[in-house]
Amino acid sequence: MSHKPDNATDAAAVLAQWEADEAAVRSRISREGPARYGVATPSDVIGLSGQEIFDAMFAGKLPMPPISETLGFIAVEVANGRAVFQGRPALPYYNPLGSIHGGWFATLLDSAVACAIHSTLPAGRSYTTLELKTNMVRALTRDIPLVRAEGKVIQAGRQVGIAEGRIVGPDGTLYAHATTTCLIFDFPPKKA
Repeated sequence: MSHKPDNATDAAAVLAQWEADEAAVRSRISREGPARYGVATPSDVIGLSGQEIFDAMFAGKLPMPPISETLGFIAVEVANGRAVFQGRPALPYYNPLGSIHGGWFATLLDSAVACAIHSTLPAGRSYTTLELKTNMVRALTRDIPLVRAEGKVIQAGRQVGIAEGRIVGPDGTLYAHATTTCLIFDFPPKKA
């Protein structure tokens, strides 16, 4: 997980690196024009491992999920049981109390922890979230320019995967943490 920078200069350097990481991803996925958002068809992903699916997304060969565009976040790294997403807290995600809605936190964390599990799956296996436990520990507003959600696998077995994740700011401030349990199954499902 991310460490807490020592001072404001370090936080600015972390923010600059995060911005560069996002720009690199957006450049790779938009080689043929604007970034593509959409849903891959089953025929697009059959025969690919979880990691191969993410590699194809990052190469612009498969579309990025529409939720990323809708909620202002993007995957910046997915590999070997770890997934890093980052998002921009913005006014459209505010609740009536003047801060980012808990659903935005939960969606960002669900993406990170579930994709960490997905990255470990071989071809012919998929997953769905069974349970997501999220704790928001600090309010988040658009005054924070960018946050990261990092998910890491705790355990991935034949039928169940478990992962944990955290949302942090560039200065290392913790905003939320979560755990997930995912059901792992054959894809496409085997005929009875």
